[in-house]
Amino acid sequence: MIIDWDRVSIYVRPGWTDMRKQINGLAVMVEEELGGEPLSGNLFLFCNRRRTHLKVLYWQRNGFCMWLKRLEQDRFPWPQGEAEARQISAAQLRMLLSGIDFWNAHGSLHFSQIS
Repeated sequence: MIIDWDRVSIYVRPGWTDMRKQINGLAVMVEEELGGEPLSGNLFLFCNRRRTHLKVLYWQRNGFCMWLKRLEQDRFPWPQGEAEARQISAAQLRMLLSGIDFWNAHGSLHFSQIS
């Protein structure tokens, strides 16, 4: 399995997903809820209610692939708002898998000169 990170988009489904869903159920969610195309080759990420399981669904040339990562301790940082799917970068995916919560990172400060 080789992914060209420069050509793939990564989408996160905010909120929780029933992890009993397998490839077909997740592909339907991508189409109906996220408005995405499951056969695009993009990665679609889903997380369970307790934020201990993460599933990744994508299409590779001639079939679907699905990854599952289960944490034995801790929880994945995950957006809880049921807004539309959010696109993240490959660097943000690496941070997510490492447990870094970039969604709640500190924002930039902007100072103005006082006269």
